[in-house]
Amino acid sequence: MSCAPVLVEACVTSPQEAVDCFDAGAERVELCRALNVGGLTPAPEAVTTTLSEAPGPTHVLARTSADTFRLGLDERRALVEEVASLAALGVDGVVIGALDETGRVDRVALEELASAADGASVTFHRAFDQVDHPLREVEVLAEAGVDRVLTSGGAATAWEGRSTLRALVERSGDALTVLGGGRVRGDHVRRLVEETGLREVHARASAVPGLLEALPA
Repeated sequence: MSCAPVLVEACVTSPQEAVDCFDAGAERVELCRALNVGGLTPAPEAVTTTLSEAPGPTHVLARTSADTFRLGLDERRALVEEVASLAALGVDGVVIGALDETGRVDRVALEELASAADGASVTFHRAFDQVDHPLREVEVLAEAGVDRVLTSGGAATAWEGRSTLRALVERSGDALTVLGGGRVRGDHVRRLVEETGLREVHARASAVPGLLEALPA
């Protein structure tokens, strides 16, 4: 596969990181906090400051607990309220995820969360990497109104999961964007997109300069 222009999304934990990543050439940021537990919803003040200072699209993680991706009724209601609050702040997108008790995508919760986004772009986060049948579950995401899925292809890294990422890109077509994430670095990102067909990649702020240097303009 040829290496066409690829959008780089930076995972950031502060307004300043967001500004720095946009200045470096990133085209979108995902704002969160507590990366040591996989990321949680940032404080409202961080969201509003980033929206006012960052010169590009800001997506925000909505995750209230690091314990599980399986939501009880109360947890689901709390997360729906969280998404609605973020949408009211004017975020460009929300990053969400929910699995049911069998480990499949929780379609009921997902549809409620997508509705609460109120028109903001919806990304399903790396909870997706815990499903058993990603090619089946990606169709559920598209049907529920999700715009993209952040995934490593179910592996520890996107490079290790590249065969599944390629299959997901082919299965999704124009219905949903596959956002490749999971220790994506400049020393292999070009080969990754060539082998998978990814058109969007996600990395921590510190890795963004290396990605942008390696990818075509």
